[in-house]
Amino acid sequence: MRRVVPSSRPCGHSARPLPATWQHGGVTAAPHPTLFSGEHGDGQFAAPPRDADAVLDGLDPEQREVATALHGPVCVLAGAGTGKTRALTHRIAYGVLAGILQPGSVLAVTFTNRAAGEMRGRLRQLGAQGVQARTFHSAALRQLQYFWPKAVGGELPRIAERKVQLVAEAAAGCRVRLDRSELREVTGEIEWAKVTQTVPADYAAASAKAGRQSPRDSAEIAQVYSAYESLKRDRSVIDFEDVLLLTVGILQDRHDIAEAVRAQYQHFVVDEYQDVSPLQQRLLELWLGERDSLCVVGDASQTIYSFTGATPDHLLDFRVRHPGATLVKLVRDYRSSPQVVHLANGLLLQARGRAADHRLELVSQRESGPEPAYREYPDEPAEAEGAARRIRELIASGTPAGEIAILFRTNSQSQIYEQALADAGIAYQLRGAERFFERTEVREAGAALRGAARFGGNDALLDDAVDLPSQVRAVLSTKGWQPAPPAGSGAVRERWESLAALVRLAEDFARARPEANLGELVAELDERASAQHAPTVDGVTLASLHAAKGLEWDAVFLVGVAEGMMPISYAKTEPQVEEERRLLYVGVTRARRHLGVSWSLSRSPGGRGGRRPSRFLDGLRPGSTGPAVQSAGGGAGIERGTSLPSGVRPRPTVRTPARCRVCGRSLTDAGEMKLMRCEDCPSDMDEGLYERLRDWRAAQAQLSGQPDFCVFTDKTLIAIAESVPEDERELSRIPGVLARKLRRYGADVLAICAGQVPEAESADD
Repeated sequence: MRRVVPSSRPCGHSARPLPATWQHGGVTAAPHPTLFSGEHGDGQFAAPPRDADAVLDGLDPEQREVATALHGPVCVLAGAGTGKTRALTHRIAYGVLAGILQPGSVLAVTFTNRAAGEMRGRLRQLGAQGVQARTFHSAALRQLQYFWPKAVGGELPRIAERKVQLVAEAAAGCRVRLDRSELREVTGEIEWAKVTQTVPADYAAASAKAGRQSPRDSAEIAQVYSAYESLKRDRSVIDFEDVLLLTVGILQDRHDIAEAVRAQYQHFVVDEYQDVSPLQQRLLELWLGERDSLCVVGDASQTIYSFTGATPDHLLDFRVRHPGATLVKLVRDYRSSPQVVHLANGLLLQARGRAADHRLELVSQRESGPEPAYREYPDEPAEAEGAARRIRELIASGTPAGEIAILFRTNSQSQIYEQALADAGIAYQLRGAERFFERTEVREAGAALRGAARFGGNDALLDDAVDLPSQVRAVLSTKGWQPAPPAGSGAVRERWESLAALVRLAEDFARARPEANLGELVAELDERASAQHAPTVDGVTLASLHAAKGLEWDAVFLVGVAEGMMPISYAKTEPQVEEERRLLYVGVTRARRHLGVSWSLSRSPGGRGGRRPSRFLDGLRPGSTGPAVQSAGGGAGIERGTSLPSGVRPRPTVRTPARCRVCGRSLTDAGEMKLMRCEDCPSDMDEGLYERLRDWRAAQAQLSGQPDFCVFTDKTLIAIAESVPEDERELSRIPGVLARKLRRYGADVLAICAGQVPEAESADD
């Protein structure tokens, strides 16, 4: 049996030098790479290992060091995709099979039930049955249920099923009126206060110190918080935060119970340690007592939940609390290709702040792959269509739809991608959010618009509304929409974003159909909702960046990576901006092989293209400047968001300014770029051709049941009528003629340009 020698190296000192190798940048190769191909269990044993030594087979040198460091405090800094769960489970199994750890004395703690279940499954496969792997709440609840009769007497109060309902009652008792969004926001503030161990009397000061953007006056929130706590006591119920608070209280007050828990659990492992809250850290300290048999694993560069009270300080201060701790760094990335890893490292190279000082530089262990693709589009619909087109190409080339994801910053961005995938016939599923048309605020808005359409003539609300968009704005103002977005993030902002998406849709609809009324818009919304209403399927994943944490796909599309969305507009302070950078880093490191990064210059077709790519891409995307190193692969270039038919050679990927074909001036406005000339430069448009194209477009829109602009926008038709393309190559060069539309409408458009009748029309004749 292998003799385990405890490491005495202090936390903060690097591991012993390893011989440099060219292919791994100074990191020696893993001994059995075929036994480990990912972080999520590809290299598990088919049967339990024979002995402790067999547990170590297939681990790389750093993972092996984690597995054999069984004495004293251990701090593992593990980058994305480096096999931290594998290292943890093999460490526990090695200790059990070596006879150093008793299975029932080990408590492994993580943050989600899914992660805890995965850990238990791996431990069983490794022959370490009996080890407890639980979330903080699950472990605390078991202890609370067991010791409550002894510590307090009677049965543990039941956990409230609907916390939001209790908060609503507390607010009503305080005569504080909260709408649905504010109610969720205030509930979140109460949760934050409790995990940071802030009592109602101290909430206002603590909130101001933390720089939180509260949905209501902090004094009002403190009042509701106090009433909520009183209401729970009166009804003998507790919430999930109380589970931790009460467990901490009992362990602090009852020395005998604390000793009983410590006698049961003598060795602790904590995963995702960068996400612990002050309350969870306090519970962990009480479990430990004066002992130091603790192993923590985390990555400060993946701290993205600070708004819930999580902080990486406990991870970064580990060496202060445990001066003799062993430090191991896992930097071999088994998930992502060298090209994806290069971009991830480049993002962190520009980071600032304390977490940035402890960043890990990943070293890919996978085969080379394609360079990340940077794509710029004139508007958001073109960006969504471009993503759908690229996804269809990947699926056609053999990538399963379930191995592809579109990741965005806010849930309100999902609708346009839901629509683009539905239009392309690509199955998809939403993760961590309701479908756009199933969201509460969207359903309520739809009902309000439907009622206004039915009784609009007798509705005083619409008296001053002069057109369809103003009617919609008037109706949605009763549901929380306002011209300017609310300050801060969270539920209120998400609700506003959903309603703002409906306002924008109405504006686009009215622009395409100036004579349309409110009833026709409602019919359009119902059609869209019906088309997107489908059961969850095994398809492309649509998810926010937060919901994507802990997951991975072969191909990832990061969309909307523009200023104002990444970083989000309400990220004002440096810590807030740096958390946005870490969020993008998490998104990048979800990709195994294919990675697309895109942004659009304007929101809607024809809009002024005033947006710019995210500052986080400066020095990383080709053609930009910044402190980051350039791509090791020579630069993939930025592709314009225009689509080309099969067999047509793409335009150069290096960004060049668009120029007016009449006067030669550089073009920046998206509408002018579509026309390929300045708005005030003379047009040589064939008016007759333009009218024939408009008539044809109206017929196509009627056949498909879509607004005219969904076929082609006015500016695209003008550009076609001015250039009069003779073949697919020339037609494909016109902005707005993307691949899907070229395949669907190209033959008709070219026939009209040639003075012929489209085949479909001649067949009708």
